[in-house]
Amino acid sequence: MTFTHPIVRQACMEDCKLIYGFVCELEEWDFDYSIFENLYRRNLNNPENIYLVAEVNGFLSGYISCHGQFLLHHGGRVFEIQELYVAPEFRSNGIGQLLVQNLESALSLFDYRSLEVTAHKKREKTHDFYLKMGFHFTHLKFTKDKI
Repeated sequence: MTFTHPIVRQACMEDCKLIYGFVCELEEWDFDYSIFENLYRRNLNNPENIYLVAEVNGFLSGYISCHGQFLLHHGGRVFEIQELYVAPEFRSNGIGQLLVQNLESALSLFDYRSLEVTAHKKREKTHDFYLKMGFHFTHLKFTKDKI
């Protein structure tokens, strides 16, 4: 597919349905849309969150979300990438890199200690991507679902 240079902009409520599809694809799970929409709206309105989308030829091609919080063990604000997704037909064209770079530009307006990201252990290509983007492998993450 040939396309023009991607445009990165802030996500808005009108993007919700497409981002819902991206997140379902990313997580390999169909979430309840009404719950998703409410969480999305809430997160968009939180000044500690940054949601960006990439558009190519008028189509959403990718999405990144980042949440900030003040953590005692870091001694200040830390941002964490929550989701990064590029639609399959747009992959390997620099869109993920462009989204991360635009996120880092948006974060330059904040005083923060670090930018973190967690990727599922099965996503080895994703691990390589983040290493190439200048992230360092420093932690293991353990999870326990609510029973």
